[in-house]
Amino acid sequence: MSTAMRVRQYINLYLSIVMILNSSSLSLQLNYSSALSTSSSCRLREHFSLNGMYQKGDVILGGLFEVHYFTVFPELSFTSEPKQLYCEGFTSCGFQQAQTMAFAVDEINRNPDLLPNIKLGYQLYDNCLKLGVALRAAMSLASGTEEEFLLYETCSGSPPVLGIVGDPGSTHSIAISSVLGLFRVPMVSHYSTCSCLSNRGKYPSFFRTIPSDAFQVRAMIQILRRLGWTWVGLVFSDDDYGVHAARSFHSSLAESGGCVAYSQVLPKDNRPTELQRIVGEIKSSSARVVVVFSNEAYLLPLVDEVVVQNVKGLQWIASEAWSTSSVFHTPRLMPYLGGTLGIAIRRGEIPGLRDFLLSIRPDDQPDNNLGNNMVRQFWEAVFGCRMEPPAGWVENGGDVCTGQEDLRDVETNYGDVSELRPEYSAYKAVYALAHALHDLLQCVPGRGPFSGHSCASLERLEPWQLVHYLERVKFTTGLGDRVSFDDNGDALAIYDIMNWVWLQDGSVQVENVGVMDESAPAGQELTLDEDRIFWNFESKKPPRSVCSDSCPPGTRVARKKGEPVCCFDCISCAEGEVSNTTDSAKCSRCPEDFWSSPERDLCIPKRVEFLSYQEALGISLMTASLLGALICAVVLGIFTHYRNTPVVKANNSELSFLLLLSLKLCFLCSLLFIGRPRLWTCQLRHAAFGISFVLCVSCILVKTMVVLAVFRSSKPGGNSSLKWFGAGQQRGTVLVLTSFQAAICTAWLVSASPTPHKNTRYHNDKIVYECVVGSVAGFGALLGYIGLLAFLSFLLAFLARNLPDNFNEAKFITFSMLNFCAVWISFVPAYISSPGKYADAVEIFAILASSFGILVALFGPKCYIILLRPERNTKKALMGRASTKT
Repeated sequence: MSTAMRVRQYINLYLSIVMILNSSSLSLQLNYSSALSTSSSCRLREHFSLNGMYQKGDVILGGLFEVHYFTVFPELSFTSEPKQLYCEGFTSCGFQQAQTMAFAVDEINRNPDLLPNIKLGYQLYDNCLKLGVALRAAMSLASGTEEEFLLYETCSGSPPVLGIVGDPGSTHSIAISSVLGLFRVPMVSHYSTCSCLSNRGKYPSFFRTIPSDAFQVRAMIQILRRLGWTWVGLVFSDDDYGVHAARSFHSSLAESGGCVAYSQVLPKDNRPTELQRIVGEIKSSSARVVVVFSNEAYLLPLVDEVVVQNVKGLQWIASEAWSTSSVFHTPRLMPYLGGTLGIAIRRGEIPGLRDFLLSIRPDDQPDNNLGNNMVRQFWEAVFGCRMEPPAGWVENGGDVCTGQEDLRDVETNYGDVSELRPEYSAYKAVYALAHALHDLLQCVPGRGPFSGHSCASLERLEPWQLVHYLERVKFTTGLGDRVSFDDNGDALAIYDIMNWVWLQDGSVQVENVGVMDESAPAGQELTLDEDRIFWNFESKKPPRSVCSDSCPPGTRVARKKGEPVCCFDCISCAEGEVSNTTDSAKCSRCPEDFWSSPERDLCIPKRVEFLSYQEALGISLMTASLLGALICAVVLGIFTHYRNTPVVKANNSELSFLLLLSLKLCFLCSLLFIGRPRLWTCQLRHAAFGISFVLCVSCILVKTMVVLAVFRSSKPGGNSSLKWFGAGQQRGTVLVLTSFQAAICTAWLVSASPTPHKNTRYHNDKIVYECVVGSVAGFGALLGYIGLLAFLSFLLAFLARNLPDNFNEAKFITFSMLNFCAVWISFVPAYISSPGKYADAVEIFAILASSFGILVALFGPKCYIILLRPERNTKKALMGRASTKT
């Protein structure tokens, strides 16, 4: 059974289902079912006729175009036979596309290199923008003429077409492809953009020379991102084209970080209340950008309502279905639609097309009863005349068409070939079918792609065989545009970005301001010349269309509950956190040694804090330390100079010199606490401090013990006490006591040495450099040992405080040790509670205070006598005082 016969068997069932769903096409269903059930197929034209054009050929290509906007169905009385339906609203744009296909066929027939010795013909139909009519036309093209038709001389028909160019409507293409795909009849649409048609499983024989809406949506998203528009409104037609495009736009915009402020469906019946509601929503929304997926027929009533409500200040984004439509280019609409940006399919140039368009004549069309009435309808629409005037037409002043009128004498868009977009797409569709057929006929027997390496023949050609070659077709047009199809039957995606420029004289000029090329390198797909764009605003700049202003660096986005992701608050980053990008989702924590700037937009190095030689506190302590060391040196010099005087010799001058040396070391060791802590300074500061002070206190302890021993030796039987405290024993005692401290320091440094540490606990924005003691037990042992010796010195000195005056140095030792103990007892809580560098300052202060206390208490009175009261620096004076006291 032939493909045509199989198609005819399937048509009756499928068409009945479709027509029942479309109640407005009920008469079409009844007429067509009647035609199929009639034994004489010639009754088909009697009950249903299609507007069309036909040209004979060896191979016929079909075409479906939107030549009329509306279909008028007769009233159904169910008492008489329904009248013939008819179409209204002739559009020269659709007719121009049909004529472009006719021109392409004629051009191919004149090309000796493409399909030589084969003449292409065409059968073109008008779908009247109605699904029922489009489906009926497609079935007529696919089924062709039945065999019995040829037996009647009164009937004529055309053979089945090998492929169909069209339908321009996505909804029509979906329905038609669902049927034709079952029989692999190739269909190459020039204007159906619904992304759903890329489903090869559902539409295996569908191709298109216009990019899918998926590419168009990506182009729109790129434009929105380039211009910073994240808050947009969406309006779309209630058909497959609009619904699928809107669905794809929703998901793609969300992925790019944008949001749809509102989503409105254009009513098919143009209900005024619904249009008013939609425009009211647009007017009240804060979105200044409106994206529209619709054709001009559905959109025009909405634009009229926009004018009625005077909604200005909007930036319209047009889909390819209306981006170049001249219907909107009127002085009434331009105040509202001026500056529109639109996606348009690639513009092309077709040499010779204009002359072909203007050379047609209604009397040049053959009369073969196949519907060559499309040219006559065009002629009547352009010149306002009638080829076959009805009764009373002439009497009422109507003109009769002669067929000799000249199209060059009238101003219409029909002869304008400056913006060939859908026409160029239809032109490429015809050539795609022709090249596929040419490749098929070039097959070498035995090397074919089919079973047994066979080739297809024109006499027994099956549609699926042409689909095989159509999937692999590759050619370049005269303009250099490459034409091929991907695995989904989609063409290479390339768009022009159009801008409606409202000129001062009130006219409109559609300017090309950019290109969207999917084949370009990543990130370079969109080329947009923003300086050439006309903005229909007082500022002459692009509007802002955002739900919330972008969060600047230093803040993060905080989503508002229950609102779109584009509506948010900007929250400043917390201390120590930064964000250096716009609209940052979160703030990043700064590294350990860095802190956030006041603006929270970058991490800056933390301020470093330690007791420095450059700050006032450090300078003061350093000065006091050096002053103490200098005083020790001066006192040492005085004692050296007056070493033979009674005051110096009174109590072991050697211990006094050793004591002055240890005090000098105590003053100088405090300098190790100033400056940036290093490992060696941390280790040395406490060891030097501990050993110096033990040396100092040991000398004082030995001096006190000597005072007591001398006092005891002065009593009867006390000579034995003094022999244990000779000069050697004194030096040995000091050495042994100091060695214990040295041992403690060594054990501490070996087991848990003090180390420099970067402390961030005190201040978040600064690093406090300090020395951690390492071992608290070691540090405690060091201080405890010093305290023990100081306490013993104090205790012994206190016991010897009432000795005779010549031995009354014990009073000064008592005072110095009391001062020493008070300072270091106060030191412990002050040190623990002082943060950072102030802990070092407290320790230095304790060292200096205790050292100055010893220096002043022990050496102050002696220097006073030596320098200011030399008369008292004699043995007689000292002894005299002793005798008077006794």
